[in-house]
Amino acid sequence: MKINVNNTHVRVFFKKYLKYIIALMFFAVVVIFIDDHNLISRIRISRQISNIEAEIDTLEKGIKKDKQQIIDLQDGGEKVEKFAREHYIFKKTNEDVFVINKKDKSR
Repeated sequence: MKINVNNTHVRVFFKKYLKYIIALMFFAVVVIFIDDHNLISRIRISRQISNIEAEIDTLEKGIKKDKQQIIDLQDGGEKVEKFAREHYIFKKTNEDVFVINKKDKSR
């Protein structure tokens, strides 16, 4: 089936609506590229917000872990001694402490 499109109909359409098409294209260019709150900067800001929210979640998990560790250390006893030995290399008077640093696999 062959569609016969008359060139005059197309010309009339573009002649009639050309100013609207140009205005719409200009508006689209301004919104996407030129405006202070353009689409490109909105996408960039949205990605930054996602990254910051992920970092917030990670830090909140760390805070929960640290709060639990504080509660455990406030109980006293062996947990305080273990923490001091691991983090501050404390030792008893009759023992020697050897510190072993793990090598990175990337080297």
